[in-house]
Amino acid sequence: MTSSEQSDQQQSEQQQPDQRGVVFPAGPDGRRSTAAVGRAVIADALRPVDPTGARAAEHETNWRGGYLTHLRRTVEAGLASPAAARAIAGAGLDSLHTRMRVAGPDGEVALGSLRTASPRRSLTTVEVRGEAPPEQELTLPWRGERLRGDDVRRRLDAWVGAGMVEPSCADAVRAVLDHPEWLALHGRTVVVLGAGAEMGPLPALLRWGARVAAVDLPRVELWRRVLETTRRGAGTLLLPARRDHADPAAEAGADLVAEVPEVAEWLLGLPGGLVLGNYVYADGATNVRVSAAVDALTVRLQQQRPDLALAFLATPTDVFAVPRDAVAASAAAYADRSRTAKLLGRPLRTLSAGRLLQRNYVPGADPGVNDSLVPQQGPNYALAKRVQRWRATVARTDGATVSLNVAPPTRTRSVVKNRALAAAYAGAHRFGVEVFEPATSNVLMAALLVHDLHTGGGPAHAHPWQDEAHAAAHGGLWRAPYAPRSALGLAAVLGVAGARG
Repeated sequence: MTSSEQSDQQQSEQQQPDQRGVVFPAGPDGRRSTAAVGRAVIADALRPVDPTGARAAEHETNWRGGYLTHLRRTVEAGLASPAAARAIAGAGLDSLHTRMRVAGPDGEVALGSLRTASPRRSLTTVEVRGEAPPEQELTLPWRGERLRGDDVRRRLDAWVGAGMVEPSCADAVRAVLDHPEWLALHGRTVVVLGAGAEMGPLPALLRWGARVAAVDLPRVELWRRVLETTRRGAGTLLLPARRDHADPAAEAGADLVAEVPEVAEWLLGLPGGLVLGNYVYADGATNVRVSAAVDALTVRLQQQRPDLALAFLATPTDVFAVPRDAVAASAAAYADRSRTAKLLGRPLRTLSAGRLLQRNYVPGADPGVNDSLVPQQGPNYALAKRVQRWRATVARTDGATVSLNVAPPTRTRSVVKNRALAAAYAGAHRFGVEVFEPATSNVLMAALLVHDLHTGGGPAHAHPWQDEAHAAAHGGLWRAPYAPRSALGLAAVLGVAGARG
């Protein structure tokens, strides 16, 4: 199950007769508690390196409100050493695979059963080719224009200067500008799990002439949009279908939550070096279910294709360790804030008991810890995205090529639907954060993917946090003067006022 991003709305699911595929374990009362699983997985992740933190997570009585502290602790505990970070990632994934279940006609079995389970049906491959010539240079949509060449370089310089992206992000995109022959990704098949996702790379890759295998739910309108995108592009689209049909949209698609073996067997039959791109999203608790299903699919494919490359987009609204120069830039921005901001900051902090307009970091921290978790998105969303980061860490340790880049805050349809987030995004610029348009984010992140696939996943780093921080396009969250959550409410108020004005 897939699509774009919005907030979690529920903490548990009542057992439903039609629930199938990857599910949360049922308790004695039949309820499938997402809070119980989330609490247990985070505790298990912390246990190898931070037993005290593990106990705190286990005893958290309000997971919906209290998960923020424990998610942050999984990052902080991992800073002790590379081995600690890798232990947290491995233990978290092991816990998820131990706890999640697979519901079928014969009852429920462990998630690990998907590694060898036989498919119940076969998927046929439909191939659709684009009708346009491939774009042979990287161009960037920007505020109604399409930048190319030196204009793209100047835009990258401007973003770096304003603290919107890390310098390594700009360097990676410049490398793609210098090597336009990289764009078509010859010899590879990029699997886009979540073909309809607004932040996915499918449109850009098809314009550049790449071969893309698309997976999403069997929804006719979704596939008609994907097919139209394909025809306007230059690449080749491979899609799974129940059978050949005059209208491919009518038969295309697969449900990842319920059809991991079927999708795995289909993907293993595709040509070229496989890149498994995880761009899936679903509302509420289903987000964790689909993330667990994709992780089971990943493990199954890795068993048979050791050369499998992995690709992810990391959400900017998470906790990351950040480099010393980002901390220094934030400190400079705090010192240079306006006279009005300085006058208002102290009473606001006093009235809010220190919750508003906190400094982003302890001065001189190396690395700093940026906590951009957004409570409105909820613990299910946070856990689903953390599973992807953990898998990236484990895969890198095992020698796989991994592309995981922090994407900028973006005005996707789902964010705009959430009133609180939409208002905060509308006022974010007042606090040093730029919210990108989807068209810009889409191309920027696709270019970073192309770079990573041509450079073995980018430079090797000593610690996993450095891998995650490299080439981040965080929109200013890491270099802003204030801790993001301490400014979120004010940004929302100012955003609503601006919209009314």
